[in-house]
Amino acid sequence: MKHFLIYTNIHKDKDLALTGHIKAFLEERQCSVHVLTQETDEEGSTQEEISRQLKTKADCMLVLGGDGTILRAVRDVKELNIPILGVNLGTLGYMTEVEPEQIDEALEQLLRGDVEYERRMMLWAVAKTAEGGQQEQWALNDVVISRRGSLQMNDFNIYVNGQFLKKYSADGVIITTPTGSTGYNLSAGGPIAAPETKLLMITPICPHTFNQRSIILSPDDKIVVEIPGGREGKVQEVEASFDGNGQMHLHTGDAITITKSEKEVIFLKLNKINFLEILSRKMSEN
Repeated sequence: MKHFLIYTNIHKDKDLALTGHIKAFLEERQCSVHVLTQETDEEGSTQEEISRQLKTKADCMLVLGGDGTILRAVRDVKELNIPILGVNLGTLGYMTEVEPEQIDEALEQLLRGDVEYERRMMLWAVAKTAEGGQQEQWALNDVVISRRGSLQMNDFNIYVNGQFLKKYSADGVIITTPTGSTGYNLSAGGPIAAPETKLLMITPICPHTFNQRSIILSPDDKIVVEIPGGREGKVQEVEASFDGNGQMHLHTGDAITITKSEKEVIFLKLNKINFLEILSRKMSEN
């Protein structure tokens, strides 16, 4: 690897100290390095312009921050199909691979090409409104459909491959990938899945009955979440978000279809530690 993109959370890397160290380290070894923050790059170019510039020459994207930064980086440079290495400047950092004190060793390993590639599945969502409108989005972690406005619960009709499965009465519904299983899904009481597995999960948010639990499905299944009418014929209003971004307002009569995306995200693995060891360490820290 000789060409690098560094994506930095400027709120986590104060004064770009670690970013500067990595840039100098790589440039001393005759590597090309481009730095990108969450807003603009260091020269002020738009991210679309940077994507066009780097399509043929970026071998790796180093993401400095936490899991949220990685999700933003994936979205911001979605035109770049390059491997990602996460450097943890956050708290849990389930998606990050390297701690700051390990960075020099990790960079040497990258330059030697001593890495493994781990492909993560993504979600593709198509929302259709009762009026005939349509919007499309994708997500690495999850699609969350939750109540909007009042604090009352909502009903969500769940269909799988065209067949009605069940109705959730809850504050919301999470459809997640294995990568996203350690995010909002985990906080909502959903199961944890090894990130390299291929599956879909549906988890209710604060369900209002005891028998409403998470459901695990095949990655080839098609999930439809329909927004039915509320009690006494009231119109239900909900909000859909994709990796915490791209909010979309839906109401009674609308539906959103979620399937496995054709796109994947590639993560670089440097450590020989397996997911269960990482999970044990992360959970013991909190």
